[in-house]
Amino acid sequence: MERIRSTTIVAVMRDGQVAMAGDGQVTQGEVVMKHTARKIRRMYNNRILVGFAGSAADGITLLERLETQLEQNGGQLRKAAVSLAKDWRTDKYLRRLEAEVVAAAEDVLLVVSGNGDVIQPDEGLIAIGSGGTYAFAAAKALLHHSTLDARAIVEAAMSIASSLCIYTNDHIIIETIPEQPSSA
Repeated sequence: MERIRSTTIVAVMRDGQVAMAGDGQVTQGEVVMKHTARKIRRMYNNRILVGFAGSAADGITLLERLETQLEQNGGQLRKAAVSLAKDWRTDKYLRRLEAEVVAAAEDVLLVVSGNGDVIQPDEGLIAIGSGGTYAFAAAKALLHHSTLDARAIVEAAMSIASSLCIYTNDHIIIETIPEQPSSA
């Protein structure tokens, strides 16, 4: 699969909290078309966070499919993600979708790709998209060398990624499990 551009999503688990952040930039070619898109959302009675990188229509389609799988599998995220990956890999229509998905529950972080991958990282950290490498490096350093909570880590990591990646802006949406009010 090609490297996905046009957004950054980062998720961190720490001390019983999961935080996921995504930027708001939508790019078409070399032009920024929108600054305030929402690329992360809550699912399954607010118990699961999901985000996508890549084509907006493709990402939304995948999130809808994941939501259906969550409903069919009683909110079991791992099982729903595996079902989504299987459908994505075998369905003629879905195979053409150009996006990646990050999903998080209280006890698990997963990345799902069109290659059939469902990956749970060894550490409680995932980042995807054009600024994913920057956000991942920043979040990993903060996870290992600070006492910041998960929300503060993803906020700082996204700020760093947005300062380095031209496809990532600083209009950042953050969601947490358990839900916390925003500090902004």
